[in-house]
Amino acid sequence: MSRSTDDTTETTLFAPPGRRPREDVVTHFNSIASNPLIHGLLDAALEALVVLNRERQVVFANKALTLLTGAEDPRVLCGLRAGEELDCVHAFEREEGCGTTEFCRTCGAVRAILNSQKGKADIQECTISRGDGSALDLRVKATPISIDGEDYTLFSAIDISDEKRRKALERIFFHDLLNTAGALKGFSELLETPSEHMESVVKNIRALSKRLLEEIAAQRELLAAEGNELVVEPGFVNSLECIEAVVSQYDAEPYRKKCVIRIDPSSSRAVFKTDHVLLRRVIGNLLKNAVEASREADVVTIGCFSGSGTVEFRIHNPAAMPEEVRLQVFQRSFSTKGSGRGLGTYSARLLTERYLKGQISFTSSPDGGTLFRIVYPVDPA
Repeated sequence: MSRSTDDTTETTLFAPPGRRPREDVVTHFNSIASNPLIHGLLDAALEALVVLNRERQVVFANKALTLLTGAEDPRVLCGLRAGEELDCVHAFEREEGCGTTEFCRTCGAVRAILNSQKGKADIQECTISRGDGSALDLRVKATPISIDGEDYTLFSAIDISDEKRRKALERIFFHDLLNTAGALKGFSELLETPSEHMESVVKNIRALSKRLLEEIAAQRELLAAEGNELVVEPGFVNSLECIEAVVSQYDAEPYRKKCVIRIDPSSSRAVFKTDHVLLRRVIGNLLKNAVEASREADVVTIGCFSGSGTVEFRIHNPAAMPEEVRLQVFQRSFSTKGSGRGLGTYSARLLTERYLKGQISFTSSPDGGTLFRIVYPVDPA
């Protein structure tokens, strides 16, 4: 790992940033393309395949990859790296490109490629968060190969998004929904034995029933959002009334962690046009995450603020994210709650950036805790 230092910051480059000139890469492409056996074998494969040079640049891409990326001519991919051709949001954050940001340290694709360059084939899984808010879940394999005396990496990628989505939904339905249904069944059985606590029992049954319906609706919305089938129904929303409703609903949860949820007293009221159901889903997901990351004595703060042509929602909790969490927080399949349950922050980002025309970001540090900020235009075009 190399480091470069300036007067104010220290930057870590996870993988070597150097590249070969494009004309050199195109020469290698022509060499491979002119070999009918190698060309034919690569194009015959069902999975996306690329040949990478020592600088991790594409020197050849098969037909399956051009279909995945939408490239009409494989030559346009020459010189790019894996994350760049797949539109990874982190691939363009640094001038050095894919593999050189702090987020790349958790990327299975980069790790597999670097291991293959040490002479060892490697299989990993990775999630690519794309510029349009969507995500690709991939199983990747990197294998060292030699063509005409030149060392390369044969890199393959299989889209396992459906598999990941199915596992996530199974975990949610078999874990979260069964827990809620079990609690609902327990309270309903208490109705058979009248007691002085009957009013509380009925209240809990209502709250659990509403929670069950909300969880099912949330998964239906997420599936529609990922399939570009979600219908946005904009209307005028009062920002302060929105967060008050979310907090009130969450406070009614029978078994939520009893940390304090406080509405920031400096919040300002703004009326803007958006889909109020999706907005509440975004804020509710982030509030739930903040509560789950907090201890019972902690204070979680939520507020809304007017800006110049924007309205901003902020959700803060005093706990700092571990580095592994911070680097993967928006990935679909990553969660501190267990494999296959990382849907809350991913869903919030997908709904915000693809459907509500907003932006979502966060900061996290031991001194400042964790703050999520969601900014929406007051009058979306």
